[in-house]
Amino acid sequence: MSERADPVKALSAKCLSIASRALLGLVLLAALPAAAQDAKERVPVTLPSGTSPPIGTSAGQPPATIVAEPVAVMIAACDANGDAKVTRPELQACVQRSFAAIDTTHGGSIGYIGYSDWALMWLGDRNALPSPFSIDTDGDNRITLAELQAQFDSLFARFDADKDGAVTRAELLTIRATAVGDRPDPRDKKRKR
Repeated sequence: MSERADPVKALSAKCLSIASRALLGLVLLAALPAAAQDAKERVPVTLPSGTSPPIGTSAGQPPATIVAEPVAVMIAACDANGDAKVTRPELQACVQRSFAAIDTTHGGSIGYIGYSDWALMWLGDRNALPSPFSIDTDGDNRITLAELQAQFDSLFARFDADKDGAVTRAELLTIRATAVGDRPDPRDKKRKR
């Protein structure tokens, strides 16, 4: 009988050890200052002299953030000759190839589900803009190559800032004044009241 009691004692001791470690962790967590527990709070960092402060912690306006829309990334990938510029003919050929990759039945149009497959493949996400509703100009719940080409012609005109007939990488970038996480959460005002 004593042989069976030893494994039970060992298991009991192990459970007690795990429980005591968990309790110790909770006690230590409760002892931390509230600011350190809040992931949104910034904890001051002491830097060695001669180094610059981390981005976004200096007083004043936070630094600009450069972003590229998913559609801009696709347009940049349409550079067929490798000159770091995309012309209208390059874009039209690229859009035609991308449409053909989804329109496997060669029916000449794709439904909204087919468009979401196209967006996933070519824009990186099923919900990336432009939305199928803005492309489907005749409202028949189908997207034709002509409708997709018209949308990309409009996007090309928007990105071609100097109107030279070619879109450069610089024209495809968007500069935002604040980083996404640097904007105050409007719900914080409600919480403080």
